[in-house]
Amino acid sequence: MNKSGIVIILLCFLAAAAVVLWERRKVRKTMEEIERMLDVAMTGSFSEITFDESQLSALETKFAHYLSVAEASSRNMAQEKDKIKSLIADISHQTKTPIANLLLYSELLMEETLPASAKENVEALYKQSEKLRFLIDSLVKLSRLENGIISLSPQQASLQPLLESVVEQYASKASGKGLSIYLYDTDISATFDFKWTAEALANIVDNAIKYTEHGTITISTVSYEMFTRIDISDTGSGIPENEQTKIFSRFYRSNAAQEQEGVGIGLYLARQIISGEGGYIKVASVPGKGSTFSVFLPK
Repeated sequence: MNKSGIVIILLCFLAAAAVVLWERRKVRKTMEEIERMLDVAMTGSFSEITFDESQLSALETKFAHYLSVAEASSRNMAQEKDKIKSLIADISHQTKTPIANLLLYSELLMEETLPASAKENVEALYKQSEKLRFLIDSLVKLSRLENGIISLSPQQASLQPLLESVVEQYASKASGKGLSIYLYDTDISATFDFKWTAEALANIVDNAIKYTEHGTITISTVSYEMFTRIDISDTGSGIPENEQTKIFSRFYRSNAAQEQEGVGIGLYLARQIISGEGGYIKVASVPGKGSTFSVFLPK
């Protein structure tokens, strides 16, 4: 190969290298520009600055359109959330006084000397009013949780005070059915929102009392590396295997539950609360022998 051929090859090589470098710089510049666009977009102050027929200009236009749609969607969601918040507040406010009056007048009537049939009717009216109050309260709590109106604030704390508060709350109700609640003392800690976790555990304990005719309800804890487990065990009627996946559904009530008080929202609410804290609930049950609800809370 003569010198001119070598020169031509070198020139071609240099030209190819120059094209590669130029393309790399172009790609790098484009990527830097896209990164800048993303940074500005995250602050909510994105605007188009390139107006030509290049792909970058088209990308900026699409970014601007997307952010405009996203902003409108976010604004609509915020408005809907405000409407729901207002509706929930109205329902809670408007129903509180009538239900309280129903309960009050029912109690006053029960203190009167009434015929046996009338007394039964008044007692039924009182029970249904209590059930209505519980339903409204539960629905308001659930709606506030699901719509983010109430936020959970988990903090690391000892479980003993939490469990003692739940036992104290339901000791009288259990005693009224001839049941006992036994709490195993613990020094284990977990991360949880005290008020709402107490609500979740209370719903499970309340269910245990409803479906246990005789025996004991026990509450114990187990510590793992990442989670703390709270076991609430009863010696009640148990749950058939084909229903164990359904009991956490909203308003679900089994055939066996129809005779008991309740609206089928307690376990659903409990799961929503525990899930919101980064935990979960499992159930193990043998019909005729009892059930164990295991609540797992982050360490």
